[in-house]
Amino acid sequence: MSMSHSNRVAVVTGAARGIGRAIAIKLAQHGAKLVLVDRAECLETAQKIGTEHISAVADVSLATDWSRLAEVTFSHFGRADIVVNNAGILPVKHIDEMDAQDWDAVLRVNLDSHFHSAKHFVPLMRKNNWGRFVNISSNSIGVSQQGLSHYMASKMGVIGFVRGLANDLGADGITVNAVLPAITNTPGMASLPDEVKRQVWMQQAIKRFADPEDIAGPIAFLTSEDASFITGQAIVVDGGMYKIS
Repeated sequence: MSMSHSNRVAVVTGAARGIGRAIAIKLAQHGAKLVLVDRAECLETAQKIGTEHISAVADVSLATDWSRLAEVTFSHFGRADIVVNNAGILPVKHIDEMDAQDWDAVLRVNLDSHFHSAKHFVPLMRKNNWGRFVNISSNSIGVSQQGLSHYMASKMGVIGFVRGLANDLGADGITVNAVLPAITNTPGMASLPDEVKRQVWMQQAIKRFADPEDIAGPIAFLTSEDASFITGQAIVVDGGMYKIS
């Protein structure tokens, strides 16, 4: 296993399970030190990580919690190099059923959190003239699904924010990219009927459900030195479902 992330400090949100856990484990395997962030202690993830790490309970929609995360990270590690904004919510609700609170809740977690992460971690990255942000969007923005207008709006907003922030930080040695996963084989998706899963597969070039590790690999690349000339990009990782022309 390449130690491409040796001495790097990576903050991963939504690290307690699913894609976030896979990302944290993958970065640790490459030598990174981890700050594991979720709404509860990331005990199972921590047990699988061999490198130095800390766990932090936080609500990613709150600026105050991001301020505390930055303070804890710098206090413990003395630096911050990588932020992976993976935490998100996916409530399915048709526009006729949706109210302003539903809309605001999705935007706060899925989009506002990315802004807060940048405000509090860019200064730490600038200290070393090196940094990586990878923000999780979704391939849902390019496929036909109902009941996701608030979710799609938040995930399209992620791409716009990534592209704008990449322009702002290009001279600082900091790259900013988005990854757009497919529906992935996580605990949150376990209740999907097999027929629904099959409908997903049949739209993909690769005829299987994505595993969390399928998403973690590209993120390990984007947060490495090898990806130093890639920024402002939206990279689809969905087995060939969403075709970008």
